[in-house]
Amino acid sequence: RVLFRSDFPVNVMDVVLMGRFGRLGWFRRPSAEDRAVARSSLEKVGMLPYAHRQIADLSGGQQQRVFLARALAQESDLYFMDEPFTGVDAATESAIVTLLHELRDRGKTILVVHHDLPTARNYFDLLLLLNMRVVAFGPTDEVFTYELLQRTYGGRLTILSEVADAVRRGGP
Repeated sequence: RVLFRSDFPVNVMDVVLMGRFGRLGWFRRPSAEDRAVARSSLEKVGMLPYAHRQIADLSGGQQQRVFLARALAQESDLYFMDEPFTGVDAATESAIVTLLHELRDRGKTILVVHHDLPTARNYFDLLLLLNMRVVAFGPTDEVFTYELLQRTYGGRLTILSEVADAVRRGGP
């Protein structure tokens, strides 16, 4: 028999509590403190009202918020996020950026894989440009330049020229 996702319903709170498993170990159950951290994490991403819904019943953007809450529940000093803005609307993206800035202001380190060049300048303090090797790393204003973007992307992306022209003119 093939098992499908619906055979194992998982609610949102369970997903966020998975972020606490590193602190729990294999055989301990989540404590009241773990549940409070999970609730707080859901509240920070605006998903507390969905705590008892099935994760599979949420939209892609809502799921992305839940996964961010799971990461927050870890209470880590380092967060690595792969495309956290994928599949979310503008309001959710703004809320995520605000949350990332709050984490930064609390001394946390956040590494974000991000390919949306027009927003990079506004979202991040430091940039690392990669093309099979490190092309550049440093403060956004120093790294987000026409020349370095050309070295990173070459002529492969048509939008690159538009972004690079905007950068050269000092725009977004």
